[in-house]
Amino acid sequence: MRTAEIARDTNETRIRLKLNLDGTGASNIQTGVGFLDHMLTLFARHGDFDLTVRCDGDTEVDGHHSVEDIGICLGKAFSQALGDKRGICRYGQFLLPMDETLVLCACDLSGRDYLGWSVDLPAKVHKTLDERTDPGWPTTWFAPRLTGKGAFTDVYSVMANMGANHGAFTYGHIGADILTLASMLRIPVYAHNIPDDQIYRPSAWGLHGTADPEGADFRACANYGPLYGKY
Repeated sequence: MRTAEIARDTNETRIRLKLNLDGTGASNIQTGVGFLDHMLTLFARHGDFDLTVRCDGDTEVDGHHSVEDIGICLGKAFSQALGDKRGICRYGQFLLPMDETLVLCACDLSGRDYLGWSVDLPAKVHKTLDERTDPGWPTTWFAPRLTGKGAFTDVYSVMANMGANHGAFTYGHIGADILTLASMLRIPVYAHNIPDDQIYRPSAWGLHGTADPEGADFRACANYGPLYGKY
């Protein structure tokens, strides 16, 4: 059977984790973080993994050290249990529609590290992250808001408009200030729905159209040319 055992000790956590990929969904989870216990239990149940996790962490300070370190151990356990990956598919995906939520998960087991994640953060969660984040970092959390129009008509429209195979996208920390900077540098920006009244556009942009601000961005930037690299 494909199994793994991981032990990891740091200044913040002491973790012991056992994983059986060919299990029945049985789990015994004690992380000290209640919600994480719940999520790992469901992870094992719906994935048909057998999973045992013990974590002694500095939860009196915060739960994030335990969450981070358990994530590291879980990733190592999967890598160890899969071994040379013979006999499995490299790719997997799952689409889950649940009430007003649509979750898309796609995984590549090639070994190349990458995580793309987008979620709408409730105000309480944002407040916690904001207070714990270095004040010098931006904490504007951007996730598309469905408006029923254009690229934001529905979840599929967002994925279809942002799903180019080759392109430059910004996820995570982005907001009106970044879009304003792009206008000042004459870099057209699209596929965002930051309210227009929060974005500065030079007055000359109005000569390139007022009904479609994003289209005016492209026309103005093409007409005036970029500022970056020009001088």
